Parts: sequence; C-alpha cells; structure tokens
Amino acid sequence: MTDIDDDPGIAVGADAFTQAGAGLEVAVVGGGAVGATTAYDLAREGADVTLYEKDQIASGSSGRAAGICYDAFADPLDAEIASDAIERFRSLSGDETFPFAECPYVWLAREGDADHADAIRDQVERMQENGVVALEADGDALADRFDALRTDDVAVAGIAGGAGYTDPAKYTACLAAAADGAGATLAPGTPVDVEIDPARVVLEDGTEREVDAVVVAAGAHTKQLLADAGLSIAMKPYRVQALVADADVGEPMCYDASDSFYLRPHPDGLLAGDGTEYVEGDPDDYDRDADPDFADDLLERVRHRLPDADLDLERAWAGLCTATPDRDPLVGELEDGIYVATGFQGHGFMRAPAIGQRLAEQVVGGEGIDAFDPTRFDGDESFEIVDGMAVESEN
Repeated sequence: MTDIDDDPGIAVGADAFTQAGAGLEVAVVGGGAVGATTAYDLAREGADVTLYEKDQIASGSSGRAAGICYDAFADPLDAEIASDAIERFRSLSGDETFPFAECPYVWLAREGDADHADAIRDQVERMQENGVVALEADGDALADRFDALRTDDVAVAGIAGGAGYTDPAKYTACLAAAADGAGATLAPGTPVDVEIDPARVVLEDGTEREVDAVVVAAGAHTKQLLADAGLSIAMKPYRVQALVADADVGEPMCYDASDSFYLRPHPDGLLAGDGTEYVEGDPDDYDRDADPDFADDLLERVRHRLPDADLDLERAWAGLCTATPDRDPLVGELEDGIYVATGFQGHGFMRAPAIGQRLAEQVVGGEGIDAFDPTRFDGDESFEIVDGMAVESEN
C-alpha cells in the first residue's frame, strides 16, 4: 500500500524546484491524466492551482484509454520519459490509490512482412544501445516464454520487460484527489474559455480570472480551445476503438504490427483495440459507440493470436487520440503564459506521470522539453494522421 503524499518517487521531481511555484496562480484546463498530474505537481510546489474540467474528472480520453504502459521506444528521449512514467506509476500505485500490474510487452511482425520485421529488429537494436531492456526473439523463443500466443507465423518479435498496465480512470481520479490534498482547487463541471494578453480563463457567466499561467491539457478539445483564443496548433483529433472481452488471458501485452491491433490482460478478461480512423474527428460530435462490425472483426484477429482463448464480448467503445505532423507531442509554452500538452498519438496516458511533472517544472521556471516545443510548428501545417502504435524504421 502506498501513501501518495509520502512516496519517494514523487519527491524526486519536487526536489528540483522546491516551492518554486509559491506566489504563482495557475489554471489547468482539462481533467484528464496529464492535466491532473500537472495540477498535482504544481500544487506540491506551492502554486495556487485550479483544475477546470467541463465534465467530470477522467470523462474524456483518459477514461477511454487502454492503460498500456511501456518504455519500448527507440528514441532516447521517448524512452527516458516512458521509463520515468513507469517508475512513477509504480511508486504511486497501491491498494488505496490505483493498481499497476507488471506485464511484459511484446510487439511482433508476421512471416512475409519484411518491412515491419526489419523495423522491429532496428528498433530493438537502438533500444539496447539506449539502455532499454529489450530483447529480440523469433517465433520459437517467443513460444518458450509465452505459451498463450500463437507464434508459428511470427518472423520476429521484440520483448520489453519494463512494462505494465493500469486503470486510466482510477489513476486520473487518484491524481486529481492528490492535487486537491496538496492544496489545488478542483472545478469539475466548469467549462472555461482561454484568453491571451494577458493569460486568463473566462467562465460561462463571463467572469474572468487573470493568472500567471494557463495550462491547456484538454485532449482532443485543446485545438478548438486555443483556436477560440486566436492560437493555432498543428494537431488533429482522430477516432480509435477498443473492446473488452471475457476471457482467461494472462501475459504478455502484445501489439501485432502486421495486423495493427493490440491486446492486454484486463480485470474482466482481455482488452484489445485498433480501428484508427485516418481523418480528423470532431471532439464535440463523434460516435462514442464502436462501429457495428468492429468487435466481430477484431475478435477474429485476436483469436488468431490467442487460439486457446475463449473470447466473449463484454463491451466496445470509441474514443479520440491526437496526432501531430512528426508524431511527437506538443508540450510547453505556446504563447506568453499559455502552455499546452496534446498530440500524444495515443501515448498520452502512459506518459502522463512524467509529462505532467516536466510541464509543471517548466511552468514554475524550469526547462521545457525542447523536442516537444509546440512552437516548432506554425499551426497551419497540412499532414496525414498516422496510427500512433505503427512500427516504423528510422534508417
């Protein structure tokens, strides 16, 4: 059992900017995982924080996320952030907070899929060079370790040991409660507009609150909130789908790159997803129910990978992810006093503990994440949406 206020994994980031937020007023817009984490870290450092959410905490994308967490990234920065996030998931989790289940992550390419196979080999090599615990395996080696998986059609797989899964809604609710306990004000059911020059939020009744910083972490709604303030960002929301099936399934978590779907154990059996729509979605008007044929099609593909699993559909749904031109997120100061965190390509929840901490550090005067600087784009770029879990070689 973990006491979130005493956890040593949390204090590491706090030591770097102890009470640097004293005297600052900050509005965080968006009660998802990133927003709640940022609010928590800001409050711990003495900032006067209000967390605004137009609906309920975790009612948006965080509440519909898959909850998969891994550090299997070939890019050193991505791997560092993912590793830090996982360590923080571990330190925060407990009987009175939220669960975190350790579980290996496998990503694979099938025989005949040379492009994905070469990309996976390249990824694993670069991960090892960067200190990520990752192994390359063929079908036989995979079968020796994970007897639930069908492996006779596997050309190559990567195995990452630093991985696990959790309940996204419980994590988000926990961090929001911790923010409240650290002195932040929670304002669910409170939609706001964002204004600039100076940075401020405007409530529905017209009340304006001028603050030192506004952090917009409103997921798919971030683009429109900023557009209404006259700010453009290079981000597109896109629709994805997932399901939960009743089944007796253990480890590993798995991503079949050749067939573009993922799966993980779930308290109700198994969670699986794919269904990326390669068109920009409307966060205020999209179908939150899964497509009629989605579940049957996906379960058929899952059965191929888990031939002994008896899968019985429990529920299926749709949510929104956010894309950028280079598949890296937009995190940092966009305009004087206006900060943003969006464009995570489906990896926002798994990075939330580390992104929230780093963003809070920047707000109170620390360094930002240069590679994720939102001003690297003009905001009017034309680009295509790419599946966030797609395996691509950088060579």
